[in-house]
Amino acid sequence: MDKTVLITGATSGVGRAAAVAFAGQGAKVGFCGRRERLGMQTEREIRRAGGEATYIRADVRRPDQVRSFVDRVVETYGGLDVALNNAGIQNPSPTCTR
Repeated sequence: MDKTVLITGATSGVGRAAAVAFAGQGAKVGFCGRRERLGMQTEREIRRAGGEATYIRADVRRPDQVRSFVDRVVETYGGLDVALNNAGIQNPSPTCTR
């Protein structure tokens, strides 16, 4: 697979599994998350297995960080073929009232 894949929220769970799987199929994977230690650990794991991956710390609640993340992935790999918007944002308080 000669594709570049961008994944948000890929330092654990489904996002991490997707990053490992895409890289295992030959994709170049740019992924983000807030937890740097886990992100770097995942990047090292993918590279040790022969895959290509770049972890970039970004918080999807911050539009400027998302833009920077996307720009860096495109710059690093020369384009973008797939975007997996996996990160979830949990709002602890309801925004509507009755």
